[in-house]
Amino acid sequence: MQQIFWIIALGLPLVVNSDPLLPVNCEDIFNSGHVLSGVYTIYPMGHSVPVQAYCDMGCDNNHDEGRWTVIQRRMDGTVNFYRPWHQYKKGFGNTDGEHWLGLEWLHLLTRRKKYELRVDMEDFEGGEVHAQYSSFSVGSEGEGYKLTVGGFTNGGAGDSLTRHNRQKFSTFDKDQDSYSGNCAAIYFGGYWYDQCHVSNPNGLYLWGPTSHYASGVNWHAFKGYHYSLKSITMKIRPVA
Repeated sequence: MQQIFWIIALGLPLVVNSDPLLPVNCEDIFNSGHVLSGVYTIYPMGHSVPVQAYCDMGCDNNHDEGRWTVIQRRMDGTVNFYRPWHQYKKGFGNTDGEHWLGLEWLHLLTRRKKYELRVDMEDFEGGEVHAQYSSFSVGSEGEGYKLTVGGFTNGGAGDSLTRHNRQKFSTFDKDQDSYSGNCAAIYFGGYWYDQCHVSNPNGLYLWGPTSHYASGVNWHAFKGYHYSLKSITMKIRPVA
């Protein structure tokens, strides 16, 4: 019954299918023999409620052998990320391009298994770096979709996420940060803000150096608050 409530809350069609072999994440897709990166259908509930996800299989970039489920991607500024709570909950954008997978899917994916997170980023000068975290999970909506992250490994980007550990998710219409104001409204995004951020991957797409303080696609440890990145991708996979 609880799963039916999730389906209704997300505005998804109710489909009944108890096949236990349906893929839950991109690792399952990879293990079934699909080794090319692209858009695939996964089932984070464990059965018949489908969601489209981009799978980075690593064949073209060898990112530790791939199998990553992409949960967020910015690359060209074609999608507006300054959106209300219900859209961040359900997900939005173009799965093959800029998109946000959805907070409810993140919770369903990470509630049963331990996941790791990799954040790939590129600046407008061609610099490519990443940050990796050995543990990543998102709590339920009742917990404010609280972020739990740890185990940082530096790939040149520096650590601009650990400060956000244990924070609830905030949007301009649902303020759950630790600041007296509304960080999401101030910095034009939806994120696990605290007071307010050292990373803002869902901020405004501003094309490199900018006079706008901290409102762009920022990763402070890499390029500071006055530089909006060319691309950033957040992706997760189960820990063996």
